[in-house]
Amino acid sequence: MSTYLIGDIHGCYDELRALLEQVDFSPEQDTLWLTGDLVARGPNSLEVLRYVKSLGQSVRMVLGNHDLHLLAVFAGISRNKPKDRLTPLLEAEDADELINWLRRQPLLQVDEEKKLVMAHAGVTPQWDLETAQACARELEAVLSSDSYPLFLDAMYGDMPNNWTPELSGLARLRFSANALTRMRLCFPNGQLDMICKEAPDSAPPPLKPWFAIPNRLPEGYTQIFGHWASLEGKGTPPGVIGLDTGCCWGGVLTLLHWESQRYFTQPSSRQPSMTETLPPQQSA
Repeated sequence: MSTYLIGDIHGCYDELRALLEQVDFSPEQDTLWLTGDLVARGPNSLEVLRYVKSLGQSVRMVLGNHDLHLLAVFAGISRNKPKDRLTPLLEAEDADELINWLRRQPLLQVDEEKKLVMAHAGVTPQWDLETAQACARELEAVLSSDSYPLFLDAMYGDMPNNWTPELSGLARLRFSANALTRMRLCFPNGQLDMICKEAPDSAPPPLKPWFAIPNRLPEGYTQIFGHWASLEGKGTPPGVIGLDTGCCWGGVLTLLHWESQRYFTQPSSRQPSMTETLPPQQSA
């Protein structure tokens, strides 16, 4: 039994299947963790959703910002952008089934035995693990309810950007969605900055990557996240692992075999070969 963790797929179905073939993934025996953003930008979002759904209980995934955007597009709340390449999915005969399955997926995964915590963008330094779990559950409950379009209609926006337990209603849900699926840079107190799009080494002071600010998770836990392709999986401190390596942009799809701590990559279809690599933290 193996635990495999894979970064943002973004519709790169062929690369996903090839990467799983590299490690002889067995749905009957192994567990597959996915960092979210299954869809958009790549060519085969429909095939990715169908395949991941077919894996059933062998998958532990979280929703990403592009997955939430797909839900909003399907609900008629947001525009279907050509660059997202979602039309085949939206027009598929099983689209209703896939969307209803997708909106019932978690936004946070915690494995207390393996001491793993996974969210698409990460866990904001302003939350301890109990708060992160509570906020994720609140958001999941709304998305899986019949009133989920009401949240999706109010989802877009950068405020509030500072956590306080007194947050309530749609403002609390929006903060949770932004923290779990969009966060990159923060102020030193952990307050979210949703405006700056610079790489960590180009961000203006006092902004820092969220993972450069001391977190409040229990000692010994490892955070897994995606979302930040320009990091290329590098530059994170011990105990924090970024797995989005930009496959849909011509990079690679990255897999971590948890038990052996070995990394595998599958280049984009625009790349010529596949290689096994050192962990990104150790790469040149």
